[in-house]
Amino acid sequence: MSRTEEPKIRRAIFGLSLKLITMIIAMIMIVEIVIYLPSVANFRIRWLDDRVHVAGVAARVIETVPDTMDLTPDMISNLLSSVPAEALVIRSRETSELIERADMPMPVATVTADTRERGAVALIVGAMDVIVNGNDRTMRVIGEPVALSNTTVEVLMSEKTMREDMLVYSSNIFWLSLLVAIATAAAIFFFLNRLLVRPIGRMTANMIAFRKTPEDANRIIVPSKRRDEVGTAERELAMMEEDIFSMLRQKQHLADLGLAVAKINHDLRNTLSAAQMLSDQVATLEDPQVQRLAPRLVTTLDRAINFAQSVLDYGRQKSVPPSFLEVDLRALIDESAIDAGVLSHPSINFDNQTPDDVVVNVDPDQMSRVLINIMKNAREALEAYSNADLQKELSVSLNEMPNCHQILVSDNGPGLPPRAKENLFVAFDGSGRAGGTGLGLAIAKEITEAHGGKLSHVDTEIGTTFLIELPLAAF
Repeated sequence: MSRTEEPKIRRAIFGLSLKLITMIIAMIMIVEIVIYLPSVANFRIRWLDDRVHVAGVAARVIETVPDTMDLTPDMISNLLSSVPAEALVIRSRETSELIERADMPMPVATVTADTRERGAVALIVGAMDVIVNGNDRTMRVIGEPVALSNTTVEVLMSEKTMREDMLVYSSNIFWLSLLVAIATAAAIFFFLNRLLVRPIGRMTANMIAFRKTPEDANRIIVPSKRRDEVGTAERELAMMEEDIFSMLRQKQHLADLGLAVAKINHDLRNTLSAAQMLSDQVATLEDPQVQRLAPRLVTTLDRAINFAQSVLDYGRQKSVPPSFLEVDLRALIDESAIDAGVLSHPSINFDNQTPDDVVVNVDPDQMSRVLINIMKNAREALEAYSNADLQKELSVSLNEMPNCHQILVSDNGPGLPPRAKENLFVAFDGSGRAGGTGLGLAIAKEITEAHGGKLSHVDTEIGTTFLIELPLAAF
């Protein structure tokens, strides 16, 4: 069997079409069973009524026989054969007469059926009892024939004949019901197949084909003009595929552009590094004019080199899933503070308020990068803040909430300008200081969300506060 044939066979076996037609046939057969039960019960009671009626006619014949004339065995046999019955009891208000065959066998098991009882449940139970158990039993049928007034007859007969007739009737009902079910299912399926199954199959095949080659515009589905839910689904699918196609093309263009920018940026960084080395040599000259301009030149070159390096680092950034480990949170914060240059800073007081016994389950390298980016931004903001009367402080604290843990990184610096708050976590547009790229916070937000958490800015009257929220499952 080829690989192309196997999916077709699987769709034929497990597809919507087969499930739909099977469900329709099953539901119709269930309805037929519900109808069959009272139908077979009615067949049984009519069959018994016929026997009681024939028995009444036979009793009427017996009444017409003169009292001086005895019934011969042949006459009794003919009368009982017309019913047919093994024995017949005729009861009136005054007399009771038994007519039986001379060679009537002794009944092994008997069951009574009173045709005067017409309850629906009793009739259904009686019919099912005959089909299941009525093979070798003798039935005692009690009824009031129309031909005789004020007379009750009892017919003693074999139940096997009635059971055979009921089985033939049931078989006819079954095959007729099955034929009706198949014909109805075929008609309904033909209607639903054109209305639902084929359009859904078309959309499914299109989604499979589009997933394989989303960059091929020919794979975009052409919606029909239907105005119902299927037509809406087709139009929405077409718009979604168009958006994905446009997005992929845009990302491809951005990727090509980013590769070109990375190459240019790499060469630019090398050029700036060479210029930085020359500026360092120029700074050693004793010329007063040079000494006055050299620091500004060095600062400008450093800023340009840092910008180029940040762009390269962001371009090389890969979305690697976190490798969760149990980590001492206080030690992680202290190590991050060292790398950020805030621990033992000459002009900044760093305060780690995290308890000693807090163990978190995070990726230590990735979470350290989040803390370093935030604390480095705070350090640079505090270093640029000129306030001689202010004791510059940076603190990290922990709040344990019912559904998450909150890490707050706060400083008492100048705070963020309103423009920076609007695009705080947008790369190249969310920096809070001149010359910044905003890549640090963008990367920190991406890493935090990969841990299932959230990074946000908290508005405070003094300084800047960032909130890292991590769910309890991450600890």
